[in-house]
This record gives sequence, C-alpha cells and structure tokens, in this order.
Amino acid sequence: MPRGAALPVLLAALVATVAFWWLFGRAQQIPGELAPDRRLQCVSYTPFVGDEHPGDFRVDDARLERDFALLAGHVGCVRIYSVRGMERVPEVARAHGMTVIAGAWVGRDDAETEREIAGVIALANRHPEVVRAVLVGNEVLLRRERTAAQLLAMLQRVRAAVVQPVSYGDVWEFWLQNPGIAAGTDFVTIHLLPYWENDPSGIDAAIEAVTRAHEATARAFPGMPILIGETGWPSQGRQREGAVPGRVNEARFVRGFVQRAESAGWSYNLIEAFDQPWKRVQEGAVGGYWGLFDTARRDKHVLRGEVSNLPAWRTCAAVAFASWLGLVLSAGALRSWPAALLALIAANGSVLHLQQMRLFARTVAESGWFVALAVLGLLAAWVACRRLTGAERARWHDGVIGVAAAVATVEMLGLCFDARYRHFPLGAFAAPALAAWLCAPSDGPWRERCRVLGGVLALGIPVVLWQETPRNTQALGWIATMGVMAAGLWRPRTRGPA
Repeated sequence: MPRGAALPVLLAALVATVAFWWLFGRAQQIPGELAPDRRLQCVSYTPFVGDEHPGDFRVDDARLERDFALLAGHVGCVRIYSVRGMERVPEVARAHGMTVIAGAWVGRDDAETEREIAGVIALANRHPEVVRAVLVGNEVLLRRERTAAQLLAMLQRVRAAVVQPVSYGDVWEFWLQNPGIAAGTDFVTIHLLPYWENDPSGIDAAIEAVTRAHEATARAFPGMPILIGETGWPSQGRQREGAVPGRVNEARFVRGFVQRAESAGWSYNLIEAFDQPWKRVQEGAVGGYWGLFDTARRDKHVLRGEVSNLPAWRTCAAVAFASWLGLVLSAGALRSWPAALLALIAANGSVLHLQQMRLFARTVAESGWFVALAVLGLLAAWVACRRLTGAERARWHDGVIGVAAAVATVEMLGLCFDARYRHFPLGAFAAPALAAWLCAPSDGPWRERCRVLGGVLALGIPVVLWQETPRNTQALGWIATMGVMAAGLWRPRTRGPA
C-alpha cells in the first residue's frame, strides 16, 4: 500500500472506534421519568459499600445518615432484610421523614434465626410509628432452608407479638405452591423479577409479565392485600434468553413499572437502593447491579434524566484507539487494510473485555484470568497481522493460535456445563477466532491439537444454543465466533501465511 494510504487507515480506525463506543454509551431519553416532587413507595436497603457483605458489616451511623439523606428525596420507605446491625435504621428513617418495612432473616441456623425474630419483634415494638410492616423470612422456601409449616409457626408467633401487619416475602410462584402460609400473614408479599423467571421476559414484555403474575396472585388469594416486595431490572450482567441487562433497560423497566403500579393502585418495593457487588458471589455478576445508585452512591439516572449504558465510553474509545495504534505499528500493519481491520477488532474487543472485568471479576484470580484473555487476544491478532503483511511463519505463531483455541475450549465447556453465572467473552475471542481462520497451523504438532480443539468447540455450539435459546443475542454472538474459530482450525490449508 502506498505511504500516503496510512492516513485514510488512521482516520477510518478512529471513526469506527468512536462510533462503536458511542453506540454502547450514548445517552438516551427514556419516557416516564418521575417528576421532581414524586417519590417511590419503597426500596430495599442494605448499607454495604464495595465488596462489604453481611458477615463483616459493622454499624456506621455516619453512613446511615448519608444514605438516608440521599434516599429521602427519592423514596418514602425502605425495606430491610435483617435487624443485625440495622437497629438504628428506624431512628434515621424517622429523621428523614421515611418509614421502614422491617425484616427478620430466616435461615437454617436455629440460634441465628431466633435472634432475628426476637430482634425484629423488639424493633417493631420500639418504633411502632416508623416500622409500618414486618416480614418474617425472605425466599426461605426458594432456598429450601425451612418448610412451610415451620414458616407458618414463626409468622404466627411474630404476628401475636407486634401491632404491625406481618407477611413473608418470596417469589410469587412459591406463594401459589404454598397457600397455607397465608393463614399466618396479614398480606401477601410477592417477588416479581422478570429477568430471573424460569422463562425470562425481554424488556418489552417485562411489565406485562409482572401484571400477569400480580393478577394470578390476586386470584389465588382473594381479598388479601398484596405487596410486590421485590421488583426491578439489572443494569449489568449476562443476558438470559431475551432478558438483557443494562442501565437503559433498568430505567425502562423501573419507569414503566412505576407508571403501571400507580395507575393500578399496587403497593410495591423496588430492589434496590444501591448496587451490592458482594452478591456476585452468590448470583453471578448480575446480582450486584440492581441499584438506583451504584455502590459509590452515584446516581444511575434510573428515575430521571437521560441514561447511558456506559458513561465512560469516551475513555474506552481513547484507550481502544491507542491500543489499535500500538498493535498496527508493532506489527508493521498500518498500511494494510485487512490487518488494520483485524487489529481494530482486537483492540476494541480487548478494551470491552477489560471494561467488563470490573463488573464480572469477583476475585484476584478472576481478574488475572480476564487480563490473560485480553493479552492473548492481542497477541493472536498481532500474529495474524504479521502474517497478513507477508511476514514469515514462525513455529511459536502456531503455539499462540493453539493456546487461544485451548482457552476458548475451556470457556466453551464452562458455558456448556456451568453457564448460569458465566458471561460470554466475545470481546476477548473475536480476534483470535479470525486469527484461527486466517493462520491456524497447517502442519506440525499443533495441527492435530487444533483439530481436536475445533471439534470440541463445534460440539459445544448446539449445547449452548439449546441452553440459551435463539433469543439470547449474546449467546448467538458467541456461537458465531466459536463457529469461525472451529472452522478455521479444521479447514484444509497449505503451508503459508493463510
């Protein structure tokens, strides 16, 4: 390519990179935003910041004051799930003109459960003007930690000891399966989470799914008041069938739900006030990102204003373009359109992958794995760029492609056999898949190894498709990427750059 052709390549890469990240992060106006003088009925509140979790929490009055000062302008009530470390919540809530739905955490441990029940009774009786209702247990039947009969006995005990109405919170289907527990409650508390349903609803159908579940519960418990104890949408995480997490979709759901609830006269509590990254350990990445505010108490604009799925998209674009420039310059590929395009896919994919690391990685080991995949993707792209520009094949090039194929196989097996809490690492493997197509080993020891790995990848494709269904666009992207890699590892080739 002539020397002057480098400038068009540079400009094209810059425009493509900015457009890619703008599509991810552009601010969008979502209808139904709450008026400045309106407040939500209630939201779930846990005070943890960062990776703090219930096991290491200590009472921090200053934090409670800051949190409630922030929440008071947006909600009129908070739901707490345990009294442990939360004894000051009613006092702080009263000071900010808010009420509390107090919960006792019920689990397998008899002694801890007894402390929770005694604690919630004492809290409710100490603050009858602030604690407006008491919930005994949360999704205990879902977790299979207690029987319905045991729960009923606890509910009846608490109901006899407090003046507030008493209930139990669980997924709506568990109420339908265990209607007898209503005998110990004053109202029915159901959780309606379209993302987590066995048949997940996409964002366009989520409000109707909630409506149908509410109607089914009302028919099953005629005359009983119903509280939607949890509902919401995640702002980050893996896609489940047609249910796509994201800040924009969270705002769409919450704004649409509040409009429906207010017009229908529903009582509700949203999950939740603040993102709780510690939940990623139990629920995968998606568990940590249901908040109206992030863990640093920054507004995610779920209720009001324009919403962006990636507010830092400009920074990501700058890093991606710098990474592309370094990749093409080091590979001598600035004047090769095919090599520049491959490098562009690698650079943007790697930055996307690393941007997801802070959301998905839960441990130092997982962060290290994310970084290793990004480095491997860039290295595979560098090898392919060199080969596209006519560089002589080296044996270690085969090893890079082979290792990339082996790691892709590990990820594929994980998605086949332990998929629920795994994401689809498309960004890390888009470039290695193309590199495998372009220059997988044509002979030598890596040739047969790569063919075996390609066969495993091909076998995993229908398994992932069956598990995720064709509605999952992230899964379809992964399948397409792995299809390219598997075909590249298998296709006949003569010795040479391609």
